[in-house]
Amino acid sequence: MKPDELSNLSSTVQHNCDISDARHGGDYSLCVYLMKMREYYRWEQGLPYGAALAKDAVGDWLQAREARWETLEDAELEPLSIDGHAYEPYDAEAINACLAPHGLVYSSGLGNRAKPHFFLGVLEHREQSDGHTVYIAASEYARDLTAPPAMTLGNTIFLRRESLRRLLWERLEGWRWSRPDNALGRALACYDFDSDLEGSLDAMADREIANALLHEQGEYQAGRVLGDAAWNAVLLELAQTPTELMARAVRDHLADCLVTLPRLAETRDAAALHFYIGNLTSLRKELFPSLIGAYEAWRRADDTAEIAKVAAKGRRHWQGLAEQMIELHFAKRRDAPALRELVEQGQL
Repeated sequence: MKPDELSNLSSTVQHNCDISDARHGGDYSLCVYLMKMREYYRWEQGLPYGAALAKDAVGDWLQAREARWETLEDAELEPLSIDGHAYEPYDAEAINACLAPHGLVYSSGLGNRAKPHFFLGVLEHREQSDGHTVYIAASEYARDLTAPPAMTLGNTIFLRRESLRRLLWERLEGWRWSRPDNALGRALACYDFDSDLEGSLDAMADREIANALLHEQGEYQAGRVLGDAAWNAVLLELAQTPTELMARAVRDHLADCLVTLPRLAETRDAAALHFYIGNLTSLRKELFPSLIGAYEAWRRADDTAEIAKVAAKGRRHWQGLAEQMIELHFAKRRDAPALRELVEQGQL
């Protein structure tokens, strides 16, 4: 692809990313929003992770970006022009068929609160595995404020190395504020971040991109078990409600009990196990206290047997709970309180 064609394509994807951010920037608390914008600035300016950010420069950029977003809240997403053809922004399969020969990869999908996510990046690797296609992206030309390191869309899994490295950097920065003795701190202690930041980020990203693939393979299997159409109907009904996050947590636990946790129990990879627990949200921990108990049992006895057991039990539990949610949704429709109560009573 010629440089001017890549530039135009990147601009279009970034424009669509900006529209998404304009509509969903208010989804975050002020503290989270400012943290994300700070790192978004670092990415856009191409600054090293350890570089100090000039307060005035970040402030001016933030004001300019928010002013741009105000002009885009009602804008329509633009089609992507590739090799003389126009593609709708959500037609990722057709777009990637055109971009792969150019060494590029593109993704489009809906995340939490039905926020659209788009990105365009350098294609590092592509493979077929167990009925699905895996794309691994390296550096990125366009992205939105929230950059999920991994996403499954139908039969396609997207992994984003640059976004994963930035996530790891953000976790490191957040932990360094108070340096608590927790699972995340134990994971970070497995690397030499103090003397080799870039090398440690690379090493951790290499390990965790493999584990992110495990989760997405679990998502793929969960979709086959539950039926993507039925589950997506539940999520769309719950979009932008607290119950949506609970539903996504149930699905995440099912995915991990199907693939991630059995694999981690088998490999006994301490750094990966610590990071897995350290990266869980408070909601996921609250819904799955027996997993935290199994983690602590492993720490005491250096034996992952309890983790394997809780994963086997979790497969049955979370699948059953997700199926009950689908059944309740189609039986009662628009009954988010009933779904919320079902999940709250479904802790394991």
